[in-house]
Amino acid sequence: MNFDGKTILITGGAGFIGANLAFWFQENFPEAKVVVFDLFRTGETFSNGNLRSFGHYKNLKGFRGEIIAGDITRKEDLARLEEFSFDYIFHEAAISDTTVSDQKIMIDTNLNAFRDLLKMAERMGAAMIYASSGATYGNAPAPQTVGREDPANIYGFSKLAMDHLADEWMKRSDLPIVGLRYFNVYGPREFFKNKTASMVLQFGHQILSGRRPRLFEGSDRILRDFVYIDDVVQANVKACDPKRSGVYNVGTGKARSFQDIVDILQKELGTSLPCEYIPNPYVGQYQFFTQADIEPTREYLGYEPEVTLEEGIRRYLPEIVRLFEEEVSR
Repeated sequence: MNFDGKTILITGGAGFIGANLAFWFQENFPEAKVVVFDLFRTGETFSNGNLRSFGHYKNLKGFRGEIIAGDITRKEDLARLEEFSFDYIFHEAAISDTTVSDQKIMIDTNLNAFRDLLKMAERMGAAMIYASSGATYGNAPAPQTVGREDPANIYGFSKLAMDHLADEWMKRSDLPIVGLRYFNVYGPREFFKNKTASMVLQFGHQILSGRRPRLFEGSDRILRDFVYIDDVVQANVKACDPKRSGVYNVGTGKARSFQDIVDILQKELGTSLPCEYIPNPYVGQYQFFTQADIEPTREYLGYEPEVTLEEGIRRYLPEIVRLFEEEVSR
């Protein structure tokens, strides 16, 4: 697809996935007009002590498009976007912290604001590509398949409610509407997610600091579908022209363990620190095995994951080291 001359909105564009999308368009289609809309961080926190917004200006250093600060839950902020006529909306803004327990703010931010953005997409004739989540599956057995959800927290519930709302709109609209259920995404520009950043980054910084990597007991049997950011960007781009609107999993289709992450990092860094194994305090509310069923994603989006865990960590490592030197150790 040729995006030059198109106008593109990325909500949550100063966050992890949104910022990577913004730079992909800037680098590959310099004649596209890219508008980033993000709350940015304010210091405001939830009751769990975590930041309300992970958006950070450093994720956008070098970005030359338009930047608008705003809250997707405030209609007066969304009104600033009415001066544009978007061809594509990539909706990445959300409360993505799975430990947030405030149900009202989760529903208001993730679900109600999505309804407002769908109305905007309809008015403008814009394709809607939005972030759903593998958290919709909760403890459903692997491989996780669309239609077999069992959310275990309010975050997963809110994302499933978004998918249900999107399904209603798909039935009455000709606009392309695609929900992407991200599994465990890792890669550059996730550092400012703080404690919710991937364990690839967190283990990398533990090892670089000389500390023993801390894993839950049985981590060789705790499996996740870890997907590198480049494959997530690929899925978003291919969702712009789907064979069929719908909700699709975005992962690799292969589950790997947390122990694998540590072992690959140590091999790449040339270290051999002994691991420290601690009891898992989240038993009963913890996914022990996630693996995305990506066959429909292949069929209807033409998506094909390209990056193995080994290759992803290899690509990511220079950034992990840079962040450790510039943000962590000084």
